[in-house]
Amino acid sequence: MLKITMLGCGGSSGVPLLGGADGRGHWGACDPAEPRNRRTRSSILIQSAEGATILIDAGPDLRSQLLAAGVARLDAVLLTHAHADHVLGMDELRMVNRITGRALPLFATARTLEDVSRRFDYAFRPPTPGFFRPSLDPQVVSPGETVRIAGLDLRLFAQDHRVMETLGLRIGGFAYSTDVVEMPEPAMDALAGVRDWIVGCFQREPHPVHAHVPKAVEWARRIGAKRTVLTHMGPDLDWRWMRENLPAGIEPGYDGMVLEAALHAL
Repeated sequence: MLKITMLGCGGSSGVPLLGGADGRGHWGACDPAEPRNRRTRSSILIQSAEGATILIDAGPDLRSQLLAAGVARLDAVLLTHAHADHVLGMDELRMVNRITGRALPLFATARTLEDVSRRFDYAFRPPTPGFFRPSLDPQVVSPGETVRIAGLDLRLFAQDHRVMETLGLRIGGFAYSTDVVEMPEPAMDALAGVRDWIVGCFQREPHPVHAHVPKAVEWARRIGAKRTVLTHMGPDLDWRWMRENLPAGIEPGYDGMVLEAALHAL
């Protein structure tokens, strides 16, 4: 079995957004009294029964997310794309370097690695004693590949985020898809028959670069997912509203949510 921890499930600005009448946040349609409406930027941990731990995306809330999850050791990081809300926590990885005593493998497409190596050039230099800056070992991957990372086989596929291509991934009966507005046919083929699926869904109405509720529901039905959990949610999506209105088998995620998923497709 795999243990999947949703470190964060919010959009690029989190929930609440900065602002609000009292300066303590703009909640949109979300009830501030519901703790599951408080969302940090989207990221997950994948942990195997053998103890391997893979981080998917390293957003600006990474330090507090790892502390909340009680995780300090990572075997590898995979980036779905280079948008700020998925990479701005990269500097926090230097503490992981100190704990493990080695450079951390960083898997991403060539385009994503080019972007992050330009913005975080110091993280790709030879490591320093004491790891006073992060030390990352870049590994180029491509959609369509099945890549072995920390003892797990990750099947990668391309997703349409309109402004760029993002990576989705599947391990056995589990899949993760964030920051996507359209699913190309090869992605749908890769997802077919998945049992547990986490998918980005930003709001109720159509959005130019993110899936909305009806689209995520349609995808889940088409691929035959038994359980679909929504992530990358904005302030339009109140947790209780979703629990009461989403179809059976589809539910909202929340920060700290833990799923168990089959390592092999059923």
